[in-house]
Formats: sequence, C-alpha cells, structure tokens
Amino acid sequence: MSDAAQQLAGSTATGDNKPFAAQLSNVYLSILALFCFKLFVKISLNLLTYFYIVRGNRKEAARISAEFYDYAQQRGSWTDRSPLHDAASQGRLLALRTLIVQGHDVNSVTIDQVTPLHEACLGDHAPCARALVDAGADVNASTVDGATPLWNACAVGSVACTEVLLENGARAQSLPHQPSPIHEATSKGHFGCMEVLLTWGTDVDMDIPHLGTPLYTACVCQELECARKLLREGANVQKGKSLDSPLHAAAEKDCTAMVKLLLDFGADINARDGECRRPVEVAPPSSLTEGFLLLYEAMPRLLSQLCRQCIRTCVGQDRLHLLCHLPLPSRIRSFLQYQ
Repeated sequence: MSDAAQQLAGSTATGDNKPFAAQLSNVYLSILALFCFKLFVKISLNLLTYFYIVRGNRKEAARISAEFYDYAQQRGSWTDRSPLHDAASQGRLLALRTLIVQGHDVNSVTIDQVTPLHEACLGDHAPCARALVDAGADVNASTVDGATPLWNACAVGSVACTEVLLENGARAQSLPHQPSPIHEATSKGHFGCMEVLLTWGTDVDMDIPHLGTPLYTACVCQELECARKLLREGANVQKGKSLDSPLHAAAEKDCTAMVKLLLDFGADINARDGECRRPVEVAPPSSLTEGFLLLYEAMPRLLSQLCRQCIRTCVGQDRLHLLCHLPLPSRIRSFLQYQ
C-alpha cells in the first residue's frame, strides 16, 4: 500500500509540474513580447522625431520627443521635471545638446520655477550651463524663493559656472528682494566665487537688512580668508548689521584671528552695538578673545598701522586697486595692500 501511495503521489506531482512549466514559459514569452513592443514604439518615435527635425518642424519634433521621454512638456504644467532638468542636473552634456536640438524649451520650469540652468549650476556642470546659455537660457531666472542660477553656483562654489553666467549677462549684484550671491559665497567660504563677483562689480559693502554686509557674514561664519579679501578690496571695517559691527560678531564667536584681522584694518574697539555693548563685553567670559581685547585696549596703536589706514582712506575705496601701480618700493606697496 505504501508503494502504491508513493507512485500515486509521484504521478500527481508530475502531472501538476507540466502545466505549471508551460504557464511559466508563457509568462516569459509575454514579458519578452511586451518588451519588444515597447522598444519598437520608442525606436519609431525617435526616428519620427529625427524625421521632423530634418524637415525643419521642430515644434512637432519636441512634442514627439516629449512622448519618447514619457514627459508632457508644457510650460506652466504641474509636471515637476523635464528631460532637460535631469540631463542638466546629472551633467550629461551630449543628452542635453540632443534635447536642445530636438526643440525642448531651455527655459522650461518646474512648479517651483526651477530651470535647467538652475540645475546645471547647482551640480557644478559648467559645460551644460554654457550649452543652455548659448541656446537662450535666461541667466537671471529666479525660483519661487528668489534664487538665481548665479546664487546656485555660489552656493556650491562653482567658479566656472559663476564666470559663465557673469560673462553672459547675469547680474553680479542681486535685487533687494532676492538672495545675495556674494553673501552666500562668503558664508560657505567659497573664496573663488566671491573674488569673481567682486571683479564683476558687486558692491563690497552690499547691505542686506537681515544679513548685514558680506564682511559681517564672514565674521559670523568665521571665514577668515573671505574677510581678508573683502577688507583688502576696501570693505568698511565698521559696517556690519544694523548697529552691530563686524568686530562684535567676531568677538561673540570667540574668533581671535578674525578679531586681530579687523583691528589691523582699523576696527573701532570702542564701538557700541544695539545694546550699547563694546566688543570686549560680548566676548565669552575668560576666553582668549576677551583677553586679547583687554590687552589691546591697554596698548597704544602702532604708528605704521595708523599711517597705512590714513593713506588707504585718502586713496578711497574705488581706487585701492591702483595701489600696486604707485611708484613706491615693493615692500611699501605690499604693506599698503596688507600683503
């Protein structure tokens, strides 16, 4: 009886396996057929797009290309991203150029008004940014938050993208209601971007009510090299945020190196902030900065420093870049330029 039961069970299993194998085979064939069909449709759409490009009908080519990329490209639609956005953010230059040739709008926007140029600059993809600009992308486009491509470039420290944008008409200085590229570059310590902005005419003392000046931002964020560059370019060492001076910000952050730098450029150690406090009074108690400020108060100023500041004041901020051309010994020129 046990042998008969085993034979019966075996025959049943064999009978069940055959139909299952056949069904599995049919599933694989169906998947393969579906894949081949979708591939055929996409190839056909691509060929049709190329045909319309050759015939000069770029509008129809763009429409078909949008279907090829599974994207309904309509400006102002709620679709978040276009193929151009993806290609720009990933730095795929060849794909980006292909899409541009196919007629895709280089100024297409997402729901947040982000353009492909914003994405290219945020990803530090200068070749993609240049390709978009050459195709007519708006270099001063702003998102719903007011961010421009230049602000994005400065946020990630992309000197190459910053130069591309400025060379093609981007505003070096933001509008009052927009985020400031130079403040963003300074706060992140992106010295190269800040230097390019200053070269293209950004006001070194640009004051934003909730941020203060770039120098004040550098002191708050403890970016010593950025502060040094700003001061050498003629930034007002006394101008900060409202009544708070850059020296107050540096003292409060207990950044002794920054405090020393500001004092070398003539910062007023007796300046009062909004609460009528001097820098030494906002420094952390028993800190190195507090001790340095107390010692500095007790010591007289060097005559060489006073003379240097007097000469720089007489020259004026707009002409400080001419100091290197004065017929003076190189050591004196370097001294006047804080080098």
